[in-house]
Amino acid sequence: MGKRKPTPMQTGDIENNQAWRPQRAARRIQAADETLVTDGLGPEQEGLITAHYGTQVEVEALTGERQRCHVPANLEGLVTGDHALWCAGDPYGVVVAQLERTSQLQRPDSTGSLQPMAANIGRIFVVVAPVPEPSAIVIDRYLVAASAVNIEPVILLNKTDLLAANNDLKDMLERLLAPYENLDYQVVRASATEGELDELRAALADCTSVFVGQAGVGKSSLLQALLPNGAVQYTDEGMHGGTNAVLSHLPGGGSVIDSPGIREFGLWQLSLEEVSLGFREMRPYMGHCRFSNCSHLHEPGCALIDALASGNISQARLDSYRHIVAGLRMSSI
Repeated sequence: MGKRKPTPMQTGDIENNQAWRPQRAARRIQAADETLVTDGLGPEQEGLITAHYGTQVEVEALTGERQRCHVPANLEGLVTGDHALWCAGDPYGVVVAQLERTSQLQRPDSTGSLQPMAANIGRIFVVVAPVPEPSAIVIDRYLVAASAVNIEPVILLNKTDLLAANNDLKDMLERLLAPYENLDYQVVRASATEGELDELRAALADCTSVFVGQAGVGKSSLLQALLPNGAVQYTDEGMHGGTNAVLSHLPGGGSVIDSPGIREFGLWQLSLEEVSLGFREMRPYMGHCRFSNCSHLHEPGCALIDALASGNISQARLDSYRHIVAGLRMSSI
């Protein structure tokens, strides 16, 4: 049975509600600005945004102390991971300025516009596991997305404890991951269940990272095993208290930013050129086909098909490239 259409009265209510949303948001921002009191604030200092709560953020001082801070209406777009100038206060501080970013992750909002959700990420860990069965196409989609935002990707094989008694599964995964190691992608192996995390801790130690991957690969289990309190350090309001990303420091060095939105990071509004650049071994051949509009499917003189025939690129990677490009073309129709 199809969905019931709203009545004219219901349609009018929906339209009125949508029309009033920007005004209500503006009133909330104005009310927040009116609460800002500059008297009694400390001097400007540099800090790190560790959580975001609408018109307020949590800022970590260089000393490690954290405080809730108001964000003025003219300072839009602050996200977890941003570096900022701020002034401490009682009970709330105030953010003064946002400092330059080295990178950012984005996702589309309800209107389709890309909005930042985390900043200053050093590595994206693409988590795969024996179960659910990994796919080269899924891995390649994340690698392309990481390339598009100029963040180093690391492939992380979790649940290695499941391979001890299953040589066939182990061989399958090694065959899957070997081409990426041959292309100089870093591949890390870990088991959250067995506590085999030394290699992963070393890869996390010197920057801020995020974990992405399919549901069920163990991203949450890895974070729980890595963090000292056994869970992502959301604040006292919890994950559903209005925050969308939280930064936690790791005991062995480095930090992680986690949120459901980041875990679903993917191919948002990429161009064909960005997809091509995401396949690093194909870059030397792009632009060298006989026809400028080559689809890389069957045309004579296709540089990618010639590279495949000479063994310089693999059939699996070319299939992934074609699959991703076909998906982008379908989404643009």
